[in-house]
Amino acid sequence: MWKLAKKERLPRVIGGIMSAESKSRARHAFHAVNGLATGSPKEAIMATAASGKVNSPALEQARSDALNEILAESWWLVGLRGILGIIFGLICLLNPTLAVQVFVILFAAYMFVDGVFAIFSGIKAARNGERWGLFIVEGVVDLAAGAVAVLWPAITLVALVWVIAVWAIVSGALMLGAAFGLNLNHGRWWLALGGIASIIFGILLVIEPLIGAVVLTMWVGAYAIVFGVFLLVLGFQLHSRREEHKRKAPTAAAAKKPDRARSAPA
Repeated sequence: MWKLAKKERLPRVIGGIMSAESKSRARHAFHAVNGLATGSPKEAIMATAASGKVNSPALEQARSDALNEILAESWWLVGLRGILGIIFGLICLLNPTLAVQVFVILFAAYMFVDGVFAIFSGIKAARNGERWGLFIVEGVVDLAAGAVAVLWPAITLVALVWVIAVWAIVSGALMLGAAFGLNLNHGRWWLALGGIASIIFGILLVIEPLIGAVVLTMWVGAYAIVFGVFLLVLGFQLHSRREEHKRKAPTAAAAKKPDRARSAPA
């Protein structure tokens, strides 16, 4: 009889453990879904990470929104990259007869600054999720292209064209991949258009690698301006979403505060 009673108690103990785990996951799910409403995207990400292997559309959406809001906090870095691209493009278009050596130095400087901005914005966003790691890789590609241009002092025009072409295609593909992780209302298409513009520019250089120095300078200048405009518009859209979220957060938090005590599982 004692053995039978012990066997009967065992399922109850296991059931209690499973029940406690389910309650814990449900609690994390509740905080994840409500994290953004209370203005806490980091809290939403931490809650979804702590929820284990719960496959819930609400959890996935909460994590996606949280990561987008964290990227929106770096809107000014995206905007600065756009402004930098426009300035670089104008310099190229206004001085198309630059010597190859001068153009190499100018291109390398642009790559270094843009790469640092890309890495910084990627690290700032990726601290709370792996999605924006592509920005870091893009920054590394920028730095590598700038380093090749600087460390190869006797680089020929054809070799420079190939370096720029490879950089444009790789960085464009990385940017296009990152665009799929961005919500539509956060400017997904502007980021995607920037990636597409880079890929098209790289393909054009591959098709016509024997262009002259003046034509190359003008092509790079035109591309840089288009690319910069896309990033600048993206930066402003991210800023708009960030301000909208900041305005809605206090109201949503106040509305949901009385419901938390009743809705949260015990």
